[in-house]
Amino acid sequence: MKAKRIVFKVGTSSLTNADGSLSRAKVKEITRQLALLHEAGRELILVSSGAIAAGFSSLGFKKRPTKVADKQASAAVGQGLLLEEYTSNLLLKQIISAQILLTQDDFADKRRYKNAYQALSVLLNRGAIPIINENDTVAIEELKVGDNDTLSAQVAAMVQADLLVLLTDVDGLYTANPSTNPDARRLEKIEKISSELIDMAGGAGTSNGTGGMLTKIKAATLATMSGVPVYICSSLKTDALLEAAEETKDGSLFLAEEKGLKTQKQWLAFYAKSQGEIYVDQGAANALRNKGKSLLVSGLVSVSGSFTYQDTVTVYEEGSRAILGKGRVRFGKSALKDMLKSNKPKGVVIHRDDWLSLTPELNDLFAVF
Repeated sequence: MKAKRIVFKVGTSSLTNADGSLSRAKVKEITRQLALLHEAGRELILVSSGAIAAGFSSLGFKKRPTKVADKQASAAVGQGLLLEEYTSNLLLKQIISAQILLTQDDFADKRRYKNAYQALSVLLNRGAIPIINENDTVAIEELKVGDNDTLSAQVAAMVQADLLVLLTDVDGLYTANPSTNPDARRLEKIEKISSELIDMAGGAGTSNGTGGMLTKIKAATLATMSGVPVYICSSLKTDALLEAAEETKDGSLFLAEEKGLKTQKQWLAFYAKSQGEIYVDQGAANALRNKGKSLLVSGLVSVSGSFTYQDTVTVYEEGSRAILGKGRVRFGKSALKDMLKSNKPKGVVIHRDDWLSLTPELNDLFAVF
């Protein structure tokens, strides 16, 4: 068995008919394969799009709506209908499913992040299949392009999955658009995600979905940095999920980094919102960048923003806009300003355990997204 714990992400285009409505036949086919994998002892999580597709026709819309309020209303109707399809199909095989609706705030807030992880752990240990979606009815920001691609990567990183599978309507990442360029070649194995690779990914996807290949590269970046390999493949093939679980050569496999970020570092890298900025001198910058040291008050030059104890801040070297990293502070802005005024400032501002260095390569990568 290659991967025991697998997160599958299924996009809207893999769940809908030509008119954009939910395809019950496609949902049934997905659940059939999930049941087979479950019976084989795999631990499975499904991140599923399709709530808007499942609900818009019930509200009298002739096609998938484009206005945010219309999308939210359609999702409110469709979420229950979508889950009913999954639940009823899985129950035929005596498999319990569970609905979890998340927003970005559930990852940004450390307590909610921990609660979500604990709930998922219990469900997996009890043999249930969690079915996860964005809480589209109340979330505005999360309705933007790439919502569930990124969400699936966040979930995979959270539960330390053995594999993240992104199912879409193409069979992997190509060197060019295969529908317009006959010389396009599929990349079977990607060892490192570079800016050139991102350029290769192109733009948005189909009219029914909200995610293109670029958002899948973003998801792959987050997951692989967290130690989770990612497999992009087509959902149009028979037994696509079964084959993806074995990482066949009909897709693109992104290798995980050997030393994936631990949970605390993941949270700092991808979810923690910076509440301020700290500028440090050259000596402190060198200690943080090259020596694995904590940040001391004596290395501070100036502080800005509005942060308090345990908030996350971004740290820069004096005279440069290049980010050194992010960390959780042990003093608020006011206390640090008072310390800077004293003759002998002492104390640890950011402990090494609460620090994440951001290399120039990572800064460039994050800037693209």
